Amino acid sequence: MPDALREAVETMRAVRDRCVWTQGIDHRALVPYLIEESHELVDAIETGGATELREELGDLLWQVLFHAEIASRATDDPFDMDDVAAGLVEKMVRRHPHVFAGETAETPERVLELWNAAKAAEKRERASVLDGVARSMPSLALAQKLVGKAAQVGAGADVALAVHDAAEVGAVPESEEELGDLLLTLTAAARSRGWDAERALRERLRTLEAEIRDAEA
Repeated sequence: MPDALREAVETMRAVRDRCVWTQGIDHRALVPYLIEESHELVDAIETGGATELREELGDLLWQVLFHAEIASRATDDPFDMDDVAAGLVEKMVRRHPHVFAGETAETPERVLELWNAAKAAEKRERASVLDGVARSMPSLALAQKLVGKAAQVGAGADVALAVHDAAEVGAVPESEEELGDLLLTLTAAARSRGWDAERALRERLRTLEAEIRDAEA
């Protein structure tokens, strides 16, 4: 049976060698395409069928192959797709000691414990729970990530209190559908007042980040 992944690597290499557009692309220039393909994959997962999902997975894989091919030709610290795959295997083996070592995990919570412990051991040089958080994430995804980080260090008490108070008066959504309705309502309210909802949330997140760093200090 042919190795389809190896063939994909060789196809990417041939395109890089022979396509003048591809030859002019670097890692930074690829970022918009990576973001676009990621969003298209999310759409396929949420609304598409198997055919769309397979295609979009392939398009995202092409982005990975593209970056690895660019990196393989770098003058400083080159690496290729084999290096990427080998590093991934090593990391996943370390982070699943209940699969590849002697640990046991009977619940998803225990799996998460082991995962976080392994990750912490890998990232000993990190001085803050905020290290490694991608600020380029969409603001809602970043907000959910930072709320979790705040809980780890005992920050964000005002946010937790606001959630508690809202729950007391029945103002907290009881389903993702209701949450979507509320988020859309808030966004519409922002628009009606000429506010930028994205900027408003990001400004608030900067305050939360400061609270997290203060709690760590």
